[in-house]
Amino acid sequence: MIDNERPREIAAIDIGSNSFHMVVARVVGQSLQIISRHKQRVHMASGLDDYQNLDQAAIQRGLDCLAMFAERLQGFDPDNVRIAATYTLRQARNAHVFIKRAERVIPYPIEIIPGTEEARLIYLGVAHTQPEKNRKLVVDIGGGSTELVIGEDFHAHLLTSKHMGCVSYHKNHFAKGKISNKNMAAATLAAEQKLESIAGKYRLSGWDSALGSSGTIKAIREVLVESGHNDGIITPTRLQELTEKILQFKHTDDLTLPGLTDDRKSVFPAGVAILNAIFKALKIEEMTFSDGALREGLLYEMEDRFRHSDIRTRTASAMAEQYNVDLEQATRVKATAEMLYDQVESQPGLAKSELATLLSWGALLHEVGLSISYPGFHRHSAYLLRHSTMPGFNFEQQSVLATLVRFQRKSLKLNEMPELTIYKRKHLYPLIRTLRLAVALNGQRSDEPLPRIQVKANKEMWEISLPQGWEENNKLLAADLKVEQDYWSRAGWKLAITS
Repeated sequence: MIDNERPREIAAIDIGSNSFHMVVARVVGQSLQIISRHKQRVHMASGLDDYQNLDQAAIQRGLDCLAMFAERLQGFDPDNVRIAATYTLRQARNAHVFIKRAERVIPYPIEIIPGTEEARLIYLGVAHTQPEKNRKLVVDIGGGSTELVIGEDFHAHLLTSKHMGCVSYHKNHFAKGKISNKNMAAATLAAEQKLESIAGKYRLSGWDSALGSSGTIKAIREVLVESGHNDGIITPTRLQELTEKILQFKHTDDLTLPGLTDDRKSVFPAGVAILNAIFKALKIEEMTFSDGALREGLLYEMEDRFRHSDIRTRTASAMAEQYNVDLEQATRVKATAEMLYDQVESQPGLAKSELATLLSWGALLHEVGLSISYPGFHRHSAYLLRHSTMPGFNFEQQSVLATLVRFQRKSLKLNEMPELTIYKRKHLYPLIRTLRLAVALNGQRSDEPLPRIQVKANKEMWEISLPQGWEENNKLLAADLKVEQDYWSRAGWKLAITS
């Protein structure tokens, strides 16, 4: 009998500072088969003004590209598409404007990911597409940032993202496209200064092979190959020769090198300056190019989340251990929160299912701030979850976690909630109410299991039903619930307690 079921297809989009990339893959058994790649030069980073706002031209270029990508993704389920935005949208003060307008052209959420998360995903993409399983240094020079990672197999050990990229360095060091020895030296020195704080640690850690990924290093490799270095290996000597060739030209418009495409000309000297600085700072002897990059990392992790343990679970567990969380209490609160939320959202859609998962992690980590001090620990917890490096989480997910633990107790100053782009505030309110009830119901930190508690939700009006006479035998808990009712009332919510 022939199995006519179509293989699952997944797609990843990398909203970069210089280019947008999309890769589509088919899930075949235990592996991924890349079936199409799409790339569009957008130059988003060049649209950032002095106030870190994206101009309308850059926004429109980005939207036009996403509209083209959306044509290829027609019929894809939301859980089969992941879109990650990097440096430029991390920096842009009006990133929310771009994301809001993007919702009209592509029906999938855009995640703005932290620099260290970008570095981890780049490493994952390289590791999955390289045959070597040895200790690797991976370098990725993007339009606005450069990521440097040392790892082994599929695990990254050292992760760094630096604010230096070929678009931003072109803008800062090669004004109006002018090429000179002075400009090249200034750009290289600026990059070396950026690397000064990490160079020693990276050299001490060491690696067996150095790999470069993405457009800048790919362009350098192609120029070297077309210049007679058929192995494509990048070395300090070859980089110096390339630099000298570039300095023969006075303007980027005139730059004519074998293998260099017209759309790469303007940012090529800046990219070479940055790579020169990396070679000098880390004392790299040779580097080869890898086809794997951020979008492949997104793809492989997307599939891993279906087959294997989610890295975010490992991150949450490691953070709980790092901050000496009382795991027994955290597990009790987590179980209660999941029990209550199952009743409130008995058939959640994809977005709410993701939020339910974030609720579970929030419950596990709601007391990380106790490691700082008890007074105001909910605020300390929120700070740690918002500003810590959390592999696997994007900015929005960290913001949701921070919001949940910030509002787990005390006054509900909902006007202090942050702006969100992927989720809406109204989606968070049920999670906040659920976590507050779970925390209150476990306030005695008792090993005695809670009885079955019923909850009914109708927008801002919630009703919890306790077993007959249970309040009488748990007077302290009953008093805590009365206080909680008062907090809800002041926020314009209503909590009814029946037995």
